[in-house]
Amino acid sequence: MGKTINRALDRPMTIQEVYEARPRLWWLYTLIVLIVASLLTWSGTAVKFSGFASKGIEVAKGVGNGLLHPNTSLLFNLTEEGVPYQLFQTMAIAVLGTLIGGLLAIPFSFLASDKIVPKWIAVIFNAVILVIRTIPSLIWALVWIRVTGPNAFCGVVTQSVCSIGMISKMYITAIEDIDTRILESLDASGCTTFQKIRYGILPQIIPNFISTVIYRFDINVKDATTLGIVGAGGIGAALIQCINSSRWSMVGSYLCGMVVLMLFIEFFSTKIRNRLTRG
Repeated sequence: MGKTINRALDRPMTIQEVYEARPRLWWLYTLIVLIVASLLTWSGTAVKFSGFASKGIEVAKGVGNGLLHPNTSLLFNLTEEGVPYQLFQTMAIAVLGTLIGGLLAIPFSFLASDKIVPKWIAVIFNAVILVIRTIPSLIWALVWIRVTGPNAFCGVVTQSVCSIGMISKMYITAIEDIDTRILESLDASGCTTFQKIRYGILPQIIPNFISTVIYRFDINVKDATTLGIVGAGGIGAALIQCINSSRWSMVGSYLCGMVVLMLFIEFFSTKIRNRLTRG
């Protein structure tokens, strides 16, 4: 009898047996569903729909008509009022903001990683990064407008500061995933902290850093449009003026330009990220 039991235990279980022996967690799934339903119900009490605005349908129709019938002369106008110049300024703000933020995020991320510095220093810089990430980009823009005035430089400063918060967080994640055995070998060889960073850390994290900067650039191009609405330069300023004056064909021109620009950026950024991922 004992031998029979042992043979049965030694026999590999079939798929059906494994399925029947699975943990019975129906109560946990039921609890999760109840919690989610409760959160949805509670959230719905804070949202009240009071109908569309008096001119809401008219604005929606105007935007749709503008997209279908854009002002083609504005699309190819090379002056400061034209779509190409506005897109170029938006791109310039995003490029500068991303590069400055990406470079400044490097020391922040290293100083916020307890693998590199003592824990108390890492806690301080993590708190600084958290403060930067907590404040929305529009609030940063409104603050810097008071300092620099409403211009494209305000957009660059705002995007640089906002980029530090997000890029530093992702840099820290990349640093935490490095192979520490290389650092231990360098440490045993008597290398300094700078040498460990230069030869043990940077070769492992540079592809992740570049991919993060490219991803942030995608976000900054969209944010540059939003920041322009509050006077921080870019195509957003011209767009909001056309919306306020109901010039829908011009609105359609700016939106079409943004769509083409984002498709162009998305195509090339995806190619570069895939190349970095696959080597």
